[in-house]
Amino acid sequence: MDKAFIAKRSQEKLVATEAAIDAALIETTQLLADLLQARADVGASVNFANDVQVKLTEAVAALSSARTSMGQAHSGLEEAALRLGVRTRMAGPMRKDQFDRFKLSDDADRNVA
Repeated sequence: MDKAFIAKRSQEKLVATEAAIDAALIETTQLLADLLQARADVGASVNFANDVQVKLTEAVAALSSARTSMGQAHSGLEEAALRLGVRTRMAGPMRKDQFDRFKLSDDADRNVA
């Protein structure tokens, strides 16, 4: 089997895995925010369901660690591909419009120092 084909297949899986981790991180942080807001909306004390908030925070930390590890794996695989003589190009399976959900709003852009 052709090295370039194998590298492309692996790169596609890697990018899909990175996107899945990002999606899980987004969903988990939104869930945490929603639960904190729900607690406030019902007027419960700060300690109400604190164990749930702690577990979700641990999940966010684990997903963040996984994201960092996948970035390191990505770099390692790029280096391995070069050693095999496979040149890569800056392209992935995602279309430009799929990145729009990760863009900051214009107001947030102006507030960045």
